[in-house]
Amino acid sequence: MDESARPRRMAPVPGSSGEPAGPTAEDLLVRVAKGDERAFDALYDRLAGPVLGLVRRVLRDAAQSEEVTQEVMVELWRTATRYSPERGSALNWAMTLAHRRAVDRVRSARASSDREVKATFEAARARPFDEVAEAVAARWERSQVRRCLTTLTELQRESVLLAYYQGYTYREVSEVLQTPHGTIKTRLRDGLIRLRDCLGVTA
Repeated sequence: MDESARPRRMAPVPGSSGEPAGPTAEDLLVRVAKGDERAFDALYDRLAGPVLGLVRRVLRDAAQSEEVTQEVMVELWRTATRYSPERGSALNWAMTLAHRRAVDRVRSARASSDREVKATFEAARARPFDEVAEAVAARWERSQVRRCLTTLTELQRESVLLAYYQGYTYREVSEVLQTPHGTIKTRLRDGLIRLRDCLGVTA
């Protein structure tokens, strides 16, 4: 399909109440794959609200959430030919794309500034495992801390930075990473212990 000809909506459309009339989202997505722009307009109205809701729960920033929602809808337009109703509902497919995009945005923002790493440990003073986090902050040496962060597993690092830089609760970290609540607590504990040992801090 001609992507450049696709009319661009300026803002996400809130989800409507009640069951929508007419074709299903699956039918609309199949028609979008054939280049049907009217079908895309209808699909946009059907899915933009739920997509925006999911993205906002992850990012908690209105402007970024609208931007990511637009990216998701553009991706739906561009990749509609890959969709098959046998693989699941159009809504689930859109929500999977939305979650992936939102988490990618969180990771990108987290890696963009050295200050984010330092803030991780400063914010930790008022959270569980205070004695470890405060000791790490007191012994702050940027190059050493950055090196020690690389010794964590990817899952430990994601959990620590979401909780201590972004200020997410355990339950919110669990939702973003789609990981059980108890596992998140274990990752945070093990990650902070590994940082403590790497930095030579005595708790």
